[in-house]
Amino acid sequence: RKAIRPITANARLKVEYEQGRKPKDNKEILTRNSKLEGILEQARNIAASSATVLIQGESGTGKELLAAYVHRHSLYPNAPYVAVNCAALPETLAESELFGHEKGSFTGAAGRKIGKFELVKKGTLVLDEISEMPLPLQAKLLRVLQEKEIDRIGGAHPIPIEARVIAISNVNLKQAVKDGKFRADLYYRINVIPLTVPPLRQRKGDIELLARHFVAKYC
Repeated sequence: RKAIRPITANARLKVEYEQGRKPKDNKEILTRNSKLEGILEQARNIAASSATVLIQGESGTGKELLAAYVHRHSLYPNAPYVAVNCAALPETLAESELFGHEKGSFTGAAGRKIGKFELVKKGTLVLDEISEMPLPLQAKLLRVLQEKEIDRIGGAHPIPIEARVIAISNVNLKQAVKDGKFRADLYYRINVIPLTVPPLRQRKGDIELLARHFVAKYC
């Protein structure tokens, strides 16, 4: 009986999967944990605002899933959603990637480039691993968040932006500020709405739920 039970359970999950009883998309957050459900409720409540959100948590806890969740419940869910990994941006190109540049503004600038802040329009710009952003770029980002405008490299005038910014970090930014690795003024600017995703070890009741989901998904 014990040997048969897992087989029948997997068969039932496969049938349920084929009948369409699966998450609507791969960005749905599966949980039965009251703490995480409370965080999701908070995320829904603040999603309609334009306030900057800071999502923190350990690696692999689903921070970008939560960022996408906020975007889906925002006033502009059909607007662009763009995620930028700050750790993967070369320091020499980071400013151009975020703010854009004009033709001829530096060697190799063969044409105008629209930066990510402009590309998302009224959508959401996610700055993942923001703790890895170089300090000089942090100062420029601070100004952008304060003034709600960007300066393309080589541009003649500032350009207003409407992007909603979500910052993500797997590093404790408050400690990074104390260590001199992150600007205090930028930390307070992005920490308007803080959300912390608990690790799976603190919500063990989700393990079976997630296991069943992935078994069904890959059957």
